[in-house]
Amino acid sequence: MERRLWQCIQRLAPLSPRFVSVTYGAGGSTQASTHSTVLRIKQKTDLAPAAHLTCIGATREDIDTLAQNYWDNGIRHIVALRGDPPAGSDYTPHPDGYAYASDLITGLRRIADFEISVAAYPETHPTALNASTDLDNLKRKFDAGATRAITQYFFDTSSCLRFLDRCRAAGITAPIIPGIMPISNYEQIARFSALCGVSVPAWLTHLFEETSKNPELHRIVACVVAVEQIRTLQANGINEFHFSTLNRPDLTCAIAHILGIRPIGQEKISHTNKKTKDDSTSLMLRTMFE
Repeated sequence: MERRLWQCIQRLAPLSPRFVSVTYGAGGSTQASTHSTVLRIKQKTDLAPAAHLTCIGATREDIDTLAQNYWDNGIRHIVALRGDPPAGSDYTPHPDGYAYASDLITGLRRIADFEISVAAYPETHPTALNASTDLDNLKRKFDAGATRAITQYFFDTSSCLRFLDRCRAAGITAPIIPGIMPISNYEQIARFSALCGVSVPAWLTHLFEETSKNPELHRIVACVVAVEQIRTLQANGINEFHFSTLNRPDLTCAIAHILGIRPIGQEKISHTNKKTKDDSTSLMLRTMFE
């Protein structure tokens, strides 16, 4: 998995993403691997890594120490999350830890002037009472000092646009970056979506029918779906996107190519946006260390 992650990083780095985020597993697992990977990206590449930090399974002291270590090593961007409990378990805050993401953000702001990204849910977090309470929680995270939100992925683009309208109506003016999930394995993504509250429209299921035994057709359909999502969002004035690569770079590279983003060459990696003739599309790439 680590070898595959670095192959993914090497393949995607020439696309000049604004940052690369590295996740935890459920229950805070892979924390040590995430930490070492983030530091290695900082030390060995010109990419800007964003380290995930979660509340689950750790004391305030442990999280504060880790955050200070990141800052001391030049890591300026944190993705602050409550965190997911292990499968089959309910979330229970650590008795000596940060209870929720808003508390974690407050703690991070006491340590250093981090750039802080948080999660947002166009179709509502599966454990939220309703969409209104979920939006209130997002506002608390911004009030605590979050820089931007990155949404959960979605396939019904209209749900994201309605969510963004609701955020603006609620007075949220900070950037909210749509999350894009290239579908490298439809059956796997459909199962995962059912667990995390992402709706899978019937038209999407229909598009991927009879593609499981035809990898080339599957890749073409996956590219079309993602590009159509992005073009619709661009038509509504959105030009920054966060890709969940799942350490499989091919689809993201193909989608970027269709959108007009080209590698800038292996000799130098820039952190700036890659501009096209028609517009500016920023690529934010998320890697998975599983």
